[in-house]
Amino acid sequence: MTQYLLAIDQGTTSSRAIVFNASGISVATAQQEFHQYFPKDGQVEHDAVEIWDSTLEVCRQALKESGVDASELAGIGITNQRETTVIWDRASGAPIYHAIVWQDRRTASVCAKLKADGHESSVVERTGLLIDPYFSATKIAWILDQVDGARAKAEAGELAFGTIDSWLLWNLTSGRSHRTDATNASRTALFNIHEQQWDDELLALFRVPSALLPEVLDSAADFGVTDEQWLGAPVQVAGIAGDQHASLVGQACFEPGMAKSTYGTGCFLMLNTGEKALRSENRLLTTMAYRLNGKPCYAMEGSIFVAGAAMQWLRDGLRLISHASESSAYATAVGVDNPVYLVPAFTGLGAPHWDPHARGAILGLTRDTGIGEIVTAGLQSVCYQTKDLIRAILNDGASVQALRVDGGMVVNDWVMQFLADILNVPVDRPGVTETTALGAAYLAGLQTGVYQSLEEIARLWERERRFEPVMLPALREKLYAGWLDSVERVCNN
Repeated sequence: MTQYLLAIDQGTTSSRAIVFNASGISVATAQQEFHQYFPKDGQVEHDAVEIWDSTLEVCRQALKESGVDASELAGIGITNQRETTVIWDRASGAPIYHAIVWQDRRTASVCAKLKADGHESSVVERTGLLIDPYFSATKIAWILDQVDGARAKAEAGELAFGTIDSWLLWNLTSGRSHRTDATNASRTALFNIHEQQWDDELLALFRVPSALLPEVLDSAADFGVTDEQWLGAPVQVAGIAGDQHASLVGQACFEPGMAKSTYGTGCFLMLNTGEKALRSENRLLTTMAYRLNGKPCYAMEGSIFVAGAAMQWLRDGLRLISHASESSAYATAVGVDNPVYLVPAFTGLGAPHWDPHARGAILGLTRDTGIGEIVTAGLQSVCYQTKDLIRAILNDGASVQALRVDGGMVVNDWVMQFLADILNVPVDRPGVTETTALGAAYLAGLQTGVYQSLEEIARLWERERRFEPVMLPALREKLYAGWLDSVERVCNN
């Protein structure tokens, strides 16, 4: 039996494809960045056609570099930027508007009115989510209201909605498969995570026609078979999960109490809570961890909108560095006791603040401040925001014994040590840091028989390094107090 798996990791700034062998080792990788569109303050869009084109290109590149023919693949796993919303014409396959990205805040006023009208408690009860522009529901309604004739076409069943996984699946199967998995469905604010189905009352509240919606399957399932023209042979798409859920799988956090944090464009911390959907009293989200064999596994999640994107801004916007790798040398020179704070609220603040109107700031500037202090503050901001999430988890009565980390930023030893210090929790970096793509491959492998169980997958996880906290409590408290003061100033503007 063939033992290769192709993982599609469609992210916020790039599309990537990785060919894995059955041991979870990357055989070949291809990656391609694509355009970001910022029509107005707080608005972020992507060209869905460009996303599809870039995804197809990296799949072909990865297969070519690996020397693996598409006919040798056991299956394909898809993981994707979540909440990003695409609506397309079922007949032509063409999007009716740009994809509205998860970071987009254009529906903030709509969300504020829904909250003011007293709807949030019902939404939280059914979905585990707060009412926020982050989620797909208000994005869908905005497109239907803004594009001429779209709402009537949607009601008539002529249009399809999907998060990026559904959009890619539709194209890979040449329009034969309009499906998603339970994790992506759970991020729309339209899916009842307790009943595991689209919720008619939520559809009515957010004014979303049911005819738009994809079929919801388990995270490991038969989603469809790719059209031969794309990769040279038909391949089963056998696993789908939103990026943070796929990362949880890739990190083998299968037991309640296990936690992972992913550092990409944003930062997302997820704590497995097992078959219990725990409700947070501290503005964290209750969400799906994954769904296998019809059985849901739940998680608590904290979402930070800007992590690696802050370093991208320091590089491309301010041009303080030419490559992210330069940041480590600056941070080493400045040290951890940095009086400068960068609050990267470029598109508002996520958990646990949930302030869509907050905007970014650099505080603590003096005549002595230089590039080093600002770059170091950018790195530290990621760790401080993670501390906000851990504090909320602790206040909810849960605990984190160790944190498994992944994503592009975790190769930076300085950041990982500061993270362990500020959290006062050991930080475990795995041998494979691209665990989001790995999780998608694992899900596809579960469905196609490459793996027989989660236990088998868990045995493949290996720790490359553990970072133990060594910072004195007094310094930790001083630094974090400065962060909290900075956030308060940003939120109160």
